[in-house]
Amino acid sequence: MTERRRELVAAVLLALATVATAWAAYQARQWTGEQSQGYSRATATRIEGDRVAAFANRQVQIDVATFIAWIDARAQDRASLARFCRARFRPEFQPAFAAWLASRPLQDGAAAATPFTLPQYRLASTARAERLERTAAAASDEAKDANGRADNFMLAVVLCASSLAFAGFSVRAGAPRAANAVLGLAALFLLAALVWTATLPVHLGT
Repeated sequence: MTERRRELVAAVLLALATVATAWAAYQARQWTGEQSQGYSRATATRIEGDRVAAFANRQVQIDVATFIAWIDARAQDRASLARFCRARFRPEFQPAFAAWLASRPLQDGAAAATPFTLPQYRLASTARAERLERTAAAASDEAKDANGRADNFMLAVVLCASSLAFAGFSVRAGAPRAANAVLGLAALFLLAALVWTATLPVHLGT
């Protein structure tokens, strides 16, 4: 390859590698931002989920306290107090309590020990806390995926930078054979970068 042609090829490689480097760096930045947003969403959702779970625990404590009070009143044959306690059962607890009574727990040893183990005992706040935890886990997984994609584009940046370095060095290499070999390395690194980048998902931004 003549020196003039080698310089022309080097110039083309330098231009392509520069554009590819800028594109890969832009994509790495976009995916890094997506990672940060994903982790922020996961953290905010988990905080909300913890708050809802704490509220659900307080509701369970209320249900347990009123149920124990009802049990004590029944054990002491204080019918009016038992009615008073039962009237203050929370609406979410009442279906489970009714199902528990229908199972005749005092006569049937196989019946559930308490209403809290029955499927009828369902708290909306507990279900919401579980949904929030699943949403947070999904956001965290998306952030991890974005981090991996940002790392992949950074590898493309490294390959493009290597191509730039070899292409620039080939122009200053003295021996034609050495210059051609260095230019070949520049082309190889750029080709590897382009092929690698083509396999990666693109983030177009918002």
